[in-house]
Amino acid sequence: MFNLPNLFTAANLLSGCIAIILAFAGRIDLAPFAIFAGALFDFCDGFIARKMGIQGEMGKQMDSLADMVTFGVAPGVIIFVLLTMYCGHPDFAGIIDIRRWVNWILDGEFRFAYPLIALVIPFFSLFRLAKFNLDTRQSESFIGLPTPANTLFFMSYPLVMYYSNGESEIMNSLSAFMFHPISICVTIVVMSLLLVSEIPLFSLKFKSFGIKGNEIRYAFLLISLTFIIIFKAWSLALIVFLYLVLSIVENYVLKKKEHEI
Repeated sequence: MFNLPNLFTAANLLSGCIAIILAFAGRIDLAPFAIFAGALFDFCDGFIARKMGIQGEMGKQMDSLADMVTFGVAPGVIIFVLLTMYCGHPDFAGIIDIRRWVNWILDGEFRFAYPLIALVIPFFSLFRLAKFNLDTRQSESFIGLPTPANTLFFMSYPLVMYYSNGESEIMNSLSAFMFHPISICVTIVVMSLLLVSEIPLFSLKFKSFGIKGNEIRYAFLLISLTFIIIFKAWSLALIVFLYLVLSIVENYVLKKKEHEI
């Protein structure tokens, strides 16, 4: 039970817990880095398990439980806090006071209900992870957006909020649109629906490190690195969009080859 891959899975879980603690402490500027640590541990546990040949049902179940915290609950909490701040109440710790909720509703201040939309993220993440465990089609690739990719997309919000300074006028306008509460809510719903969609997406699992058969993966990694260098805090959202676009292109090419055969 306490083998090396499972310990990395446990580290993934603890990273998610730390991200949640940081978010409720008001440090959503630091919470994404705990998520990144969890993503690294999540990659390592599977990689080490495959190399050691100790993949099993227990590790699979532990991985899903850890992912539910780090890539389901944690991003929901972080976006909940962020939405609360953008809805005009920076004292987010008080927003969970039931009496305040009742007073806001009685006063017709329904804008303070926007943060609750963030709970859609863990809601759909639960179904996504359960589906992944049961869906035999997802051994080599993914059907629907993986929860880590969805979480990394939403981590672009606190990163842009705290680490993008001196932007151009165009980027400032884009940021204003991006951080409007309604825009965030719509994005949450769209991205959450992608979690349980039937869109085939490629996996970053390398069977070998040769170019042949991994063209799409190396192209994705190279372009992603370019995005990080150029766009910095904005890069995460762009990388997730790139992932979706490249997957759609790959699916189109594969279907075209099948028709030709």
